[in-house]
Order: sequence, then C-alpha cells, then structure tokens
Amino acid sequence: MILSDAEVAVAAAEAGAAVVRRYYGEPVEHHAKSHRDFATTADLEAEQAILEVIRAHRPDDGFLGEESGHSGPDGERQWLVDPLCGTLNFAVSTPLVAVNVALRTAAGVTAAASADPLAGELFWTDGTGAWLRRNGLDSAVRPSADSLLVDLNLDPPFPNSALFRATTLVADQEFIDGFGPRVLSTTLAVAWVAAGRRAAYVTDGNLADSVHFAAGLALCQAAGAVVTGIHGQPLHTGIGGLLAAADAATHETLLRLVRKQG
Repeated sequence: MILSDAEVAVAAAEAGAAVVRRYYGEPVEHHAKSHRDFATTADLEAEQAILEVIRAHRPDDGFLGEESGHSGPDGERQWLVDPLCGTLNFAVSTPLVAVNVALRTAAGVTAAASADPLAGELFWTDGTGAWLRRNGLDSAVRPSADSLLVDLNLDPPFPNSALFRATTLVADQEFIDGFGPRVLSTTLAVAWVAAGRRAAYVTDGNLADSVHFAAGLALCQAAGAVVTGIHGQPLHTGIGGLLAAADAATHETLLRLVRKQG
C-alpha cells in the first residue's frame, strides 16, 4: 500500500510510541551520552522501530535520528526523528514524553507527527492543517491563548544567555501578572501550543534541523500559531531561539518582555 508522507510520519510515530508504552514504568538500561545525558533501551528500540517504518515506505530518503545519527542518502528528503523526547521524565516514570517524526524537504517540513504515547494521543500535519488523532479518530486543532499558560525550556545550552534567559522572564513582574509559567521538559509542549493547551512556548537555542523541535514547529505553523525566533525574527535566523504563540497579541506581549533583557 502506498502511503502519503503524512501517513508514513503517523505510522512511524505510532510504532515508536508502542515501544515507549511497553517499557514505561519498567526498569530500563541507561546508555550514557555525556555526564548529564543518557538514552534508555526504550529510546534505542523506539528509534529502530521508527526507522523500520520509514525504510519500508521511503527507502530512498535520508534519516537523522537522535540516537543513531544520519543514515541513508544526503538528498533533499530527510526524516528528523526524536524517538523519546523527555528521556529523564520517562526514566523516573513521569508521563510527559513525546515521539517526534518530521520530514524535511526543499519546501521545509512538509509532514510531521508528535505522539504522546502515554496519553494515547498523536498530533500530525500534512503541511495544510493540524490534527489530533485519538482512538483512531482525527479532529482539527487550533491555537488558543485562553489558558495563559506559557511553557519555558530551562534545559541548557543557553547560547544567548547574555540577551535572554528563561529564568529572567519568569521573574519579570509583568510576566507573572499575565501568564502562568510551566516547565514540561519535553517538546510535547510545542504540539500543545498548536492544540490550544498552551498559550506559548519559549526557548533559546539553534533549532534548525532539530530532531527535537521539527515536528512541533511544523504543527504550530500548520495550525496557524505565530512562530518566530526569540527576538521576533524569521525562524532559524539571527540569534535563533523560538517564540511560538497562539496569537499575535500573545506573541507581541512575550516578544516585548523578552526584548527587555537585551
């Protein structure tokens, strides 16, 4: 059966999510990547399950995985995969994780899926809209700032620490008066901006071709959220970073508060 790119992304994310569910709450081996970072058996096996789906349906495409690195051709079509975003959460049985799959082409990220394996939800896009799949049924999602909740990424590195720190934003009285800060510690929060569960998401860093962020960013853009770099510049330009907001008013307020630090 010939699947569309979006269907491949969904099938791959679902395959990875099944692995994560199987291991959740069970003892898993840790594989150190640095003094403060590690992968688990679930990360490795979920990425392999995702790779098998992509290889079965798109054997001529390239693959960039969080755990296995690059494989396949170096052409314009590259699959960006984070098999378990929120490994530290997962390792201590905190049910806040995501399985991210995105296809980058010459036109940008044109298909993506971000699965919440423990809630049984999957957010996906074909580049024309964004949907939530639950119990096999799809419903369109749209951004909303009604919650006033803003998720902040507090994980290093902080390449623009002289110009922006999330901790400084949290301490700003105007931010305190207007928003409720949250720290999910997984890019599932980016998908939640697309779905109206978060008013915004803010992070420092260089996110171009990021296996962590590609799927969530594609979802936000397809859903109609306002997505820019940390200083309001086009995404992946200038100093980098991310300010994804449900609407223009929320984006403008947060942008002003961020720029106060510079």
